[in-house]
Amino acid sequence: MNASVTGARKKLIAAAKRLRRDVDLISFAEPVTHVYNPLKYAWDAHELYLSRINDDGVRVLLLGMNPGPWGMAQTGVPFGEVNAVREWIGIDVPVKTPPNMHPKRPVLGFESKRSEVSGRRLWGLFQERYANPDEFFAEHFIANYCPLVFMEESARNRTPDKLPADERELLDAACQRHLARLFQVLRPEVVVGVGAYAEKCLERTMEKTGYEAQLARILHPSPASPAANRDWAGTATKQFKAAGIW
Repeated sequence: MNASVTGARKKLIAAAKRLRRDVDLISFAEPVTHVYNPLKYAWDAHELYLSRINDDGVRVLLLGMNPGPWGMAQTGVPFGEVNAVREWIGIDVPVKTPPNMHPKRPVLGFESKRSEVSGRRLWGLFQERYANPDEFFAEHFIANYCPLVFMEESARNRTPDKLPADERELLDAACQRHLARLFQVLRPEVVVGVGAYAEKCLERTMEKTGYEAQLARILHPSPASPAANRDWAGTATKQFKAAGIW
């Protein structure tokens, strides 16, 4: 960790506000019919999450793709499964609702009874390894590349990589700028893509900015992945060890 980096929290709160504004200016056409921006309606929770950052930077930055409908969309925290955010990270504040909310994907905030499997697996692994969240946040931070949730009329989730090229170009410009700011402020020694998409985003942004760090990847904890359903925690632990992180 680079001890010369100070004031990370204040800088990244400002960066998140810029990202919130930048992505909110982008229009998305069908088949996307509903877009949630938790950096707006769940801002209070997200700001508290950013306040957990080690103010001197981190050794390891983990990056996900974008929020899940039952995770960050509810709590404002990347991979933010409700129980993990409330019980382990210690965040539990009122969350507003997005405009044009899909009836099949309601935002209930910390009142939501749905559990996001990906978030439960990821944060659950860290709960098992670290005695408390302060120990985790001393050297690690988790972010998402894109802060938006995209849904079709049927409520089917649409990931950023499935957007049309013109929309993706505008979105990438904002998200890459924010990721570059994360590099600049946190100065991580190791950057970890949670899944192949996030790894490519890290690699692309490192090439564009000239930022140098060890690049690694862990298996995405999605229940849609047969490999993740076999023993995600065991596989991810081996990958962390192979990268020299643990």
